[in-house]
Amino acid sequence: MVSDRQIQKARKNSQQIQAGTISITNVMGIDEKRAREIFNEMYAIARRDFSKDAYECANERVAQFEESLMPKIMQIDGALEKFADPSFQFLITEAHKTAAATERVADYDLLSELLVHRIQKGDKNRKVRAGIARAVEIVDQIDDDALCALTVSHAISSLLPIANSVKEGLDILENIFSKLIYTELPRGREWLDHLEILDAVRLPSFGNLKKIDQFYSEQLDGYVCVGIAKRTDKYNDAISLLERNQLPSTLLVDNELLDGHVRLPICAKTFIDSLSLINTRVVNGQLEEQHFELSREQKDALMNIYDLYDNNEELKKKVVERFMDEWKKRKALASLCEWWDSIPILFEITAVGKVLAHSNAQRCDKSIPPME
Repeated sequence: MVSDRQIQKARKNSQQIQAGTISITNVMGIDEKRAREIFNEMYAIARRDFSKDAYECANERVAQFEESLMPKIMQIDGALEKFADPSFQFLITEAHKTAAATERVADYDLLSELLVHRIQKGDKNRKVRAGIARAVEIVDQIDDDALCALTVSHAISSLLPIANSVKEGLDILENIFSKLIYTELPRGREWLDHLEILDAVRLPSFGNLKKIDQFYSEQLDGYVCVGIAKRTDKYNDAISLLERNQLPSTLLVDNELLDGHVRLPICAKTFIDSLSLINTRVVNGQLEEQHFELSREQKDALMNIYDLYDNNEELKKKVVERFMDEWKKRKALASLCEWWDSIPILFEITAVGKVLAHSNAQRCDKSIPPME
């Protein structure tokens, strides 16, 4: 059978949504107690910029930031040693200033996610480090609705489901966006101007955003497809390709969006390379699963089957309409579509915006791992 794990996954330069952590207590002589001491030593430096009148308020806010950060640090292999890195200490000092300046409780979690991202991805990549440093600076300046809109926009461009079923894939997206749309999304272009000032987006002078139906029809071309009509020569060719390459016929599934047609159980053609098979059997009364990676020849056969799909424009239009009907049955996705399609101008998310948006997405949904 085909693996049907409901694991959210991103395309191109982004990541699979699945993360693991390892708890540690002591690395290179720095334990949690010493890390907290360094944290507070850096705060003493940051506090020099405040008047004594601000100490009480700042102390309370930084204490909340510390309690958000340290448990996350303790869950990352090798993280404590980063407290001995001068560049990381400078970043902590800047994060202290931002934490002290913001009254928004969610910002302490967001700052902690940014520092965690710096630990996990910023050691050898100066571009990543620069983006994180700027993001730390603007956390207290970005409006709630603009941050939410930035996060949702980033998720649209970077997160996709990999469930076999169209409906299950849409349910995964619904689950993601129901968490990310935590406030009313802004209208007009003022929020984009605000983000541009903060270096989180660029506003090109020309071009238009793709509407949701066009964007996801292209990104999820394994779902939004005509497929192969049953009992046709192409169908027989597809079955023959499976048989010759020792692949099960169950790799052709009914197209939920078009009766009488079949397709491969993938969300997009590009995911053929990551497709695997699972053989399930009963051993001593218990189910056991064996995972099998496909050979290059088997993957090529699936590519050839995909190329047999019908390209009839009228049928494709019908499939897109039915896909969007399914999309709009889900509350968060329906709201997302209505908002996105109303955005008046094209925008591009910068490196600063991406790291800020992704860190905020992690704050909202703990299952989302760091960016690659």
